[in-house]
Amino acid sequence: MIKRGTFLPYGHQSITEEDIQAVVETLSSPNLTQGPKIEQFEKSVADYVGAKYAVAFSNGTGALYAACHAAGIGEGDEVITTPITFVATSNAVLYCGGTTVFADIDEQTYNIDPNEILNKINSKTKAIIPVDFTGQPVDLDKIMDIANEHHLVVIEDGAHSLGATYRGRKIGSQAHMTMFSFHPVKPITTGEGGIITTNSEEYYEKLKIFRSHGISKTPYSIEQGDWYYEMIDFGFNYRMTDIQATLGLSQMTKLDKFIERRREIAKLYNKQLSKVPSIKIPKQLINTESGWHLYSIQLDSNLISKSRKEVFREMRGLNIGVHVHYIPVYWHPYYKELGYEKGITLKAEKWYEQALSLPIFPGMKDEDVIDVVKALKAVIS
Repeated sequence: MIKRGTFLPYGHQSITEEDIQAVVETLSSPNLTQGPKIEQFEKSVADYVGAKYAVAFSNGTGALYAACHAAGIGEGDEVITTPITFVATSNAVLYCGGTTVFADIDEQTYNIDPNEILNKINSKTKAIIPVDFTGQPVDLDKIMDIANEHHLVVIEDGAHSLGATYRGRKIGSQAHMTMFSFHPVKPITTGEGGIITTNSEEYYEKLKIFRSHGISKTPYSIEQGDWYYEMIDFGFNYRMTDIQATLGLSQMTKLDKFIERRREIAKLYNKQLSKVPSIKIPKQLINTESGWHLYSIQLDSNLISKSRKEVFREMRGLNIGVHVHYIPVYWHPYYKELGYEKGITLKAEKWYEQALSLPIFPGMKDEDVIDVVKALKAVIS
């Protein structure tokens, strides 16, 4: 296998001259932050996913924290989520003083298993944070039914799934709150950024206050004068800038094209790899369309003489940026110190030990996909 001349990352932003010019215009405007572009961007995302409200944040982690706060998660509360996610999902619960409970995944879809959620519910359970891992929606109907029966809040971590659909509906309006991330490798980017979509006016108001120091205009502050404001709740400065929002607005006009291209790449990977015995290609939940943020395969260690580490290293040596998503959250040293031990979600751990993410982003050409496939076949043969 010939080494590629340039490194192919696992993910990459797609920025056009149109995006750049839009940002330049905002940089020349009076408002670099707390201006009109924020609400315009929020409306664009809310309208796209079919939600009543959207609240933008400086990053996705802050958005998740805000959602947990709005849901009333606090000391003594337990929140169920998957271990196959970035640590921010679980950390948001810890920020609020809650306890994370990890439920195992479905072996076919690699998303959280609704039956495992049921097994973890007790009197302390306050919420569920299902994660649309790789861009594939979780089984929302089953999870919402469980939540409604047990009076739980569902905060969907859709960091990977903007543009994905569940039973014909865009992700972002079915859960009580849904978080989307705008990191550069995500479906669209604002540089850094996140957003919560919701149909609840109560959550909407709480989210807005939380992202801006807990400060709001009250009847008393209006009585005092335009200069007067009051801190009425706990909060942080998680405000998105107009610069970020402008880039997001421009990116939203291209989102459907980005998703279409990701699906084309995934289809080509499936075609090229489906008959390779030592590789398990990703399965999709029926009645869903993934946004294909990641294309994660599983390597059958019984059929490959090399370790996953060796495959990873050799692929990187060929300038192909494979990656691994994700280390089970409770394997991290910080979580071990909290008392979590290996072995609590065996299916998730097995997934991690065999997982390998292949490059996928809208700017990839078909020839890039073929390069990845050829290299992978050569490395594992």
